[in-house]
Amino acid sequence: MSILSRFQDIISSNVNALLDRMEDPEKMIDQYLRNLSKDLAEVKQNTASVMAEETKAKRLVDENQAEVAKYEELAKKAIKAGQDDDARVFLTKKQELEDIGVSLAKTYATAHENASKMRQMHDKLASDIEKLKQRQSMLKAQISVADTKEKINQANQSIGKTQGSIGSFKRMEEKISARLDQADAMAELNEEPEDEAKQLEQKYAQKHESAAVEDELARMKQALGLADQEESE
Repeated sequence: MSILSRFQDIISSNVNALLDRMEDPEKMIDQYLRNLSKDLAEVKQNTASVMAEETKAKRLVDENQAEVAKYEELAKKAIKAGQDDDARVFLTKKQELEDIGVSLAKTYATAHENASKMRQMHDKLASDIEKLKQRQSMLKAQISVADTKEKINQANQSIGKTQGSIGSFKRMEEKISARLDQADAMAELNEEPEDEAKQLEQKYAQKHESAAVEDELARMKQALGLADQEESE
């Protein structure tokens, strides 16, 4: 049957080999599953048709065997009744049916073989689809993990670039600090030496100012008549 060779090509395809050749596994598996599902529907329909042919061939064989048995019994009855001519008619019919039965048996054998092959191909294809579905889930999970790793790698690269920028900033900061320290040192070196006599002069000038203030305070109290009160107290 041509249908057998047609579906034998479908079944002979190696699922694992196809997966290994896929450039975009996720999209290709989805498409391949859709194609296989269509093939499975076609295989299922044709398998049912072949199985129906097998059932029909088996029924014809059974009916033929029943007819052969019937005419054999009729021939026996005719012989017992002493009707040899009738028995010859029944036996002739029996032989005709047996000849037909040989052809029916061959037809049934072929139909049975075809149905067995179709069932095997149907089961194989259904099993391949189920395995592919399982691999589909696993593969999509692996793709998700791979995508995450790629994002992590990209993040690490970005962090590496950022660290380089931070390092450059720190080096610039150190240079600026070094220049500031140098400027402070130069400013310190440029200051005039301290004059100890002038510092002491300022000290005694402050004391003189304080004494003048005290004298002025005493005069104001005396003018206000408060000096006598403080003395009496």
